[in-house]
Amino acid sequence: MNKIDELKNSIMSQIAEYYRLAHRDDGVFDATHSRINYAGRIFDENELLNLTDAALEFWLTAGKWTKQFESGLADFLGIKHVLLVNSGSSANLLAFMALTSPLLGERTIKRGDEVITVAAGFPTTVAPIIQYGAVPVFVDVDLNGNIRPDLLNAALSVKTKAVFAAHTLGNPFALKEVKDFCRHHNLWLIEDNCDALGAQYQNCYTGTFGDVGTSSFYPPHHMTMGEGGAVYTDNPTLKKILLSMRDWGRDCWCETGFDNTCGCRFSGKFGTLPEGYDHKYVYSHFGYNLKATDLQAAIGCAQLEKLPEFIRKRRENFAFLRSSLRDCRDIFILPETTENSEPSWFGFMLTRRDNTPFSRNELAQHLEANRIQTRNLFAGNLTRHPCFESLVEGCDYRIAGTLTNTDKIMNDSLWIGVYPGMSEAKLDYMVKTIKKFIKEIGLKFARA
Repeated sequence: MNKIDELKNSIMSQIAEYYRLAHRDDGVFDATHSRINYAGRIFDENELLNLTDAALEFWLTAGKWTKQFESGLADFLGIKHVLLVNSGSSANLLAFMALTSPLLGERTIKRGDEVITVAAGFPTTVAPIIQYGAVPVFVDVDLNGNIRPDLLNAALSVKTKAVFAAHTLGNPFALKEVKDFCRHHNLWLIEDNCDALGAQYQNCYTGTFGDVGTSSFYPPHHMTMGEGGAVYTDNPTLKKILLSMRDWGRDCWCETGFDNTCGCRFSGKFGTLPEGYDHKYVYSHFGYNLKATDLQAAIGCAQLEKLPEFIRKRRENFAFLRSSLRDCRDIFILPETTENSEPSWFGFMLTRRDNTPFSRNELAQHLEANRIQTRNLFAGNLTRHPCFESLVEGCDYRIAGTLTNTDKIMNDSLWIGVYPGMSEAKLDYMVKTIKKFIKEIGLKFARA
C-alpha cells in the first residue's frame, strides 16, 4: 500500500468516526421540547464516505458517480434512460422543454399550444409551460389533490399537446385513465414524480408510465443529495433531446472529458456552418447547463441503497396516522389511496370538513405552537398567486370548468410529515396534539 492509499484509509476511518460523534441521532424524543419537522434528511456514515471519496478525487462535475447513480436509479425504476440534473425544478423544466424540440415533428409543442395541468400543486410544474409561451389549461383535482381524469375531455381543444401532472404527496393519480386519454388524443404525458418516488400503480413504478418522468432530491424528498433531480424516459429520441438540452443544447454526445466519440468531429456538415466545424461546438437546441456534480451524485448513490427502506417506513408511518385518526373522519377528510396503487407517501393531508367551527390556520397554529411543523398543499390554487396578476385568463392560461376542490384545498388543507425520521413517539404525539385541539373546541369523535 502506497502513501496515498494509507492516507486515504486514515481519512475515511476518521470520517466514519466523525459521523458517529457529530451526526448520529440518539433517537430520544422529548414531548416538551423536541420539534417535529415535516421532513428531513436521513443519512449515515456511507453518505459522508462517498462524498469524501468524490471530494478527494476532485472531479467535481458529472463523472463516474453520476453514471453510477443514473444506472442505479434506472435499474430501480425499470426504465432505460435516466439523466441526473441539479434540481427537481430543473427536471420539470427539462422534461417540458424536450417536447418543444423540432426533432419531434408534428408533435412538437409550439408557443400557443395548450398543456392540461392543475393549479393545486408546486409552481415549477406549471412555470416551464408559461415561460416557454405555451398555455396551461387548469382542471380541478379530487380531494386528495390529484388531477381528475373525468374533467380532461372538457379541457381538450385542437391546441392541446400534452398533460403535465404530479402524483400528489406520493399518492398516484389515476394513471390508466389519464394515459388512455393521452393515447387516444396523441398527447404527451409528463409525470411529475417529485413527491412520489417509489410509488406503484398496477405494480409498476410511477414516473415510468408517461413519456417523461421527473424526480427531486431536495432534502425533504424520498432521498436526497442536497440539491438534485432526475429526468427519465424509455424513448430514445427524447433521451437524445434531454441530453442535448441538459448540456447546453449541444449536438455532440461525448461524455465530459472525452472528445470525438462519433469519430467525425471535424468532418460533419450542420446547418449553414462551414463543413467540418467542430462538432463539440454545434448546437441543435437552445439548451441549458442543468448538470449536477459528482459530489452530489456520490451522496445519491448511498441514498439509493436506502431507498426501499425509506419507502417502507413512509408507508408504515402513514398507516399509523391513518389508523390513529380514523375517529376524526367526521371532522377531517382523510387521504384515500388511489385504486390499484401503492403510494410512497410524502405527507399526510388533513382537510377540514365544511361547517367545522375552526379554520385551517387555527389548526396549523395549534400544531406549530406545539412544535409540529405543518405545510399547506404547496400553492393551493396557483392562479390566485401574485405571479398570475400579469397574466390574462383565456389568453395566457385557461381554466376548464371550475376549481372548486382546488379552492377547498387552498382554504382548508394542511399536511404533516411521514418521513423515515418519524419515530412512533413522534407520530403518537402528533395524533394526541390533533385530538387535544378537537376536544378543546368541543367536537366529538366518530365511533370506530
